[in-house]
Amino acid sequence: MGATPRTGHEHALENTPFMPHDHHHHHHEHDADAAQEDPAPERTPKQEQEDATTDITEVAPGVLRSQLPISMPGLGHVNCYMLEDERGVAIVDPGLPGEDSWNHLVDRLGRAGFTVDNVHTVVVTHSHPDHFGGAIRMHAETGADIIAHETFSTIFDPAESGDDEDSGNLDVNSADGRAAAMERYFAAPTPWGGKRPRPSPEFMERMRRSGGTSGSMFGIPAPTQPMIDGQTVKLARREWVAMHTPGHTYDHLCLFDPEHGAVLTGDHVLPSITPHISGLTPDSDPLALFFDSLRRMADMTDVSIALPAHGHPFTDLGGRAEHIIDHHQERLDIIRNAHHELPNGTVMDFMRVLFRERSWGEMAESETYAHLEHLRELGEINCHFDDSLARYTPTS
Repeated sequence: MGATPRTGHEHALENTPFMPHDHHHHHHEHDADAAQEDPAPERTPKQEQEDATTDITEVAPGVLRSQLPISMPGLGHVNCYMLEDERGVAIVDPGLPGEDSWNHLVDRLGRAGFTVDNVHTVVVTHSHPDHFGGAIRMHAETGADIIAHETFSTIFDPAESGDDEDSGNLDVNSADGRAAAMERYFAAPTPWGGKRPRPSPEFMERMRRSGGTSGSMFGIPAPTQPMIDGQTVKLARREWVAMHTPGHTYDHLCLFDPEHGAVLTGDHVLPSITPHISGLTPDSDPLALFFDSLRRMADMTDVSIALPAHGHPFTDLGGRAEHIIDHHQERLDIIRNAHHELPNGTVMDFMRVLFRERSWGEMAESETYAHLEHLRELGEINCHFDDSLARYTPTS
């Protein structure tokens, strides 16, 4: 029932100063080419970077796909799904913060025959701004519930701001509170050592000046209906099952419709680009969690359509999940093979092996760190610190 895939352009890693956990433009996804490869001919473009259209398409019973434009490297749109029922409509991933994105959201609702007042629920698949951006304003204007996984958090949350006794006093939906939270976050070293790239003074000043909560570019939604794995919620006249799928972010949430076999996959499984895996999670082995989450997708036998947050709906969810697993296994092999040249390498050293120079930065470092920590958990390498930098050595 998904639309026929078309193509767009590929995405490269970029640093984004207000991303949660992994802080990437999502963000998200990355170029998988290893740095040691010769320059490749022009690559086949990817569908996830197609510009947003104003089309409204039914992709599953009672589920409409709309597209909102996003200004992020490598991504041209975010899919905002609309699940209609007798109460009105629920929307999934309502785009970026800001007036422009809100106006596009209102336009798409109108094209589908709805108004803002018809929205009773906002589903946020994970804590990146192109997914949660419109949620706080929708809640403020309509009282709509906000559904997200119970671990939903961003760098603005007090728990992400450090252990200082006054962290809990930060108002993350005030301009000063958000600026203070960001200052604390960027002042802290990464787990692998070194400093985080800081946003420009101009960005910080713009953030301090951003006032109000409902329309603020940086307002952070608080889920009114936090979900746990296995919990159900009724949307589009039927029950959907929550699936906690940590990996791209720790708080990532997918929803499965067993009646019609539809899966809202968010950024967990995308049709043609590989989601970024964050190394900045509460778990000691985030890549193992990602593998487990992907295998859950691969093992599902009753899926008819996968509904991703970027790109076109697709049918082979299990095959695509297996492909992403294979991709990361290949990345692990690249690190294993690089140890003879980097017997005491840092995260930055291995990042330069895994990624092309255009992709170097904290996002690439975070993903490299996740892979190195996975090998350490497997007992293949050891980690020690030298001059505040993590260094990894083979165990044999």
